[in-house]
Amino acid sequence: MIILMDIATLAMGIKNIVLQIGPAYDPLFYDVMIYIFGTMMFGIFLLSVIAYWIRHKGIGGTARETWVQELERYYEREGIGLLPEERRR
Repeated sequence: MIILMDIATLAMGIKNIVLQIGPAYDPLFYDVMIYIFGTMMFGIFLLSVIAYWIRHKGIGGTARETWVQELERYYEREGIGLLPEERRR
C-alpha cells in the first residue's frame, strides 16, 4: 500500500513538472530553474578556478615543495619503499 502511495506521489510530481513545460507554463518556474542551474554552474566554475589556483600557485608560496618534503621525511621515518634488509629496526 505504501509503495502505491509513493508511486502516485512520484507520478503527480512528474505530472506537475511536465505541465510546467507544457500548456500550463509558468514563467516563474522556468526562471527559478534557470537561476538555480546557473548558480550551481557558477559555483562549480568558481571552485574549479580556486582549486586550479591552489594546485598551481599553492597557499603562501611553495606548497608543493613543502608537501614533497613532508612525504620524503615520512617515508624515511617509516621505511616505506625500502627493501626489508635496508629498513631500520
